[in-house]
Amino acid sequence: MTAADSSGNRMLSRVAALLDAVDGSPASAVELARRSGLSVSTAHRLALSMTDYGFLARNERGEFHPGARFTRSALESAALPVLTQLRDSTGETAQLWLRRGYARVCTVSVDSLAELRVTLPEGARLQLPAGSSGRLLAGEPDALKDIELQGWTQSIASRTPGLGSVSAPVQQHGRVVAAICLAMPLARVSKTPGDDFGAAVAAAAQRISADLETT
Repeated sequence: MTAADSSGNRMLSRVAALLDAVDGSPASAVELARRSGLSVSTAHRLALSMTDYGFLARNERGEFHPGARFTRSALESAALPVLTQLRDSTGETAQLWLRRGYARVCTVSVDSLAELRVTLPEGARLQLPAGSSGRLLAGEPDALKDIELQGWTQSIASRTPGLGSVSAPVQQHGRVVAAICLAMPLARVSKTPGDDFGAAVAAAAQRISADLETT
């Protein structure tokens, strides 16, 4: 076995130990260290990295618990009917986006039925912080302020000329686990994406969040 193989196996062993440590209940960094046998500094550093990639998440008390990669089925199941209803009521494409490191990934997309529409396939990956969902998932201060004030944040031709979007956060245990996005050609927007559709998108995100809390 090479040194690289040994190092890789040691890292996998540590990741597995932390996943096992949160299997039964959330844990602080100190408790993670106790359950896994790692030092507090190592457990905390690795847990933060695992949070960036969706393996772990943190609740309002700062405790770690299994992340969106392990709640994806429940999240997608909760999101699909809500996004379909949002598409039907607005006529525009509705999507669910998850953060993956320094990118975001579309895991559910319900396309507009209009001939002129925004469409991205499920599995599409975009770099943060492009677009309204990218700004939200990247935690940009202006986007977070928008969410605090009105429940949604928008993008107007910032990623692609002629297109706009409005996004709102999906939360679980007090943490943002995903963003839902309504994307449309600006030619069909009366005022701005947010003015036209922000309230509907925020309400849809809240419904998904509520469904997640009961699963």
